[in-house]
Amino acid sequence: MIPVSIDTPPRGRPATGRRAFALRRGLGFVLSSVFLVLVTFLIVPLLPGDPARAVLGTRATPEAVAALRDRFGLDEPLPARLADYVGGLFHLDLGVSYRYGTSVSETIATKLPYTVTLTALAIVVVLLVSVPLGMTVGVLTRGGRRPRLGLAFGVIAGFMASVPGYVTGTLLIVIMSIWLDLLPPGGAMEPSSAILPVLSLALGPVFAVARVVRQETQNVITQDFMRTARGRRLKAVRLYTVHALPNLLTSTLTLCGLIISGMIGAAVVIESVFNYPGIGQEIVQAIIYKDYPVVQGIVLVLGLIAILVNLLIDTVLGLLDPRTLGDRHV
Repeated sequence: MIPVSIDTPPRGRPATGRRAFALRRGLGFVLSSVFLVLVTFLIVPLLPGDPARAVLGTRATPEAVAALRDRFGLDEPLPARLADYVGGLFHLDLGVSYRYGTSVSETIATKLPYTVTLTALAIVVVLLVSVPLGMTVGVLTRGGRRPRLGLAFGVIAGFMASVPGYVTGTLLIVIMSIWLDLLPPGGAMEPSSAILPVLSLALGPVFAVARVVRQETQNVITQDFMRTARGRRLKAVRLYTVHALPNLLTSTLTLCGLIISGMIGAAVVIESVFNYPGIGQEIVQAIIYKDYPVVQGIVLVLGLIAILVNLLIDTVLGLLDPRTLGDRHV
């Protein structure tokens, strides 16, 4: 492993790797976004039966069904509907809710901040807890030291990382809200209402990331540059934060990118468990009432957020470790 402190590109070399990196990531973002748009558009046309009949129910008159189909353009040819859908996206128009007759964009804009806040807080918890925890256990158990601690950490981390968030959330409600009466079991009436959803969303990823950080810490501290740093009698805090931490961030951030994308989807389920008024609660209601434009809009927005998160992670990795740019000169 090459330490970050000396891993800098030679001066005067052409930055072809950076341009190729930017081109690949940009092209990947465009292709992923186009595929996502096509998939979300096809949600309604590929549904079995008549969407208008599904929305209005079996007792609706043929006239009412025809009126709904005409109102939302369901009788138009598929290419025309796709053109209208894509054209609306360029104007941030995600359509109109079948259920309320209101703008889907406004509905998402109202609910999305709750979900973004919940996910962002969970990500902060994951980063602030998993990295120090993994590094600490990695240092304490290096070279086979403290085998009982290593075994206990492995068992606990493996178990916690495999428990679904909705199970964790249910247990937290029982313990913290029903038994101990310390925190509200749901809703968003007060700031403390977000504590249990955030913990439910973050606990599994905390231990998943900590396991990787522990392994990477044990790999890094055996490198020559770490031996040299220890030989300079540096304080432990400086040794591990300045020299070790930057060199284990690459694999950690790669895993974090995957976990963050999963957390966005997990937040949908967690919000339903805690009756949290975010976008997850909205999509559940939209599915129940067959409000397909709302389902389309939410899936599209969540998908774009996941794509952007992965693009951001790739960019940060490229900045931290130029070798990932694919430039032979770096």
